[in-house]
Amino acid sequence: MLRSFLIIIFFTFSFSQICFSAGTGDSGSRSKADYYKKGADLIKAAKKLDEKGKTKKALKRYERAKKYLLRANKKNPNKPDTLNYLGYATRKLGDFENAEKYYLQGLQIDPKHIGINEYLGELYVKTNRINLAKERLEVLNGCKCEEYDELKELIEKN
Repeated sequence: MLRSFLIIIFFTFSFSQICFSAGTGDSGSRSKADYYKKGADLIKAAKKLDEKGKTKKALKRYERAKKYLLRANKKNPNKPDTLNYLGYATRKLGDFENAEKYYLQGLQIDPKHIGINEYLGELYVKTNRINLAKERLEVLNGCKCEEYDELKELIEKN
């Protein structure tokens, strides 16, 4: 009898632990990677909308992406990829000053980050600082990557 009682107690406790540990996902707690991934996915969707000329929809996605990326950066600070996308979204929203701050913060951590160097170069072209854009291009020189080619082409057009 005691043995049966203990078995029932054990399974009841085990079952309740499984139920409570699973959670519902509605608690508002997302993992650090979830915030970054959601932000990155929104950036990619916004880029596609931009390419189709759907600027208003793209801007809404950039705004949402920025919110997720700010959360990701708060939870897991100073990750170059997060700072890169934060800079990108912020730049696309027209805030060049803060975009530059995110890019430069990312470069302090990873000076050879391909994405940051390309996007910061694009920002410099957009803000008529071609010499600084050429510095970013020089960092990318030798990477044999499309980012180098794209930045070089943009600089040559201006």
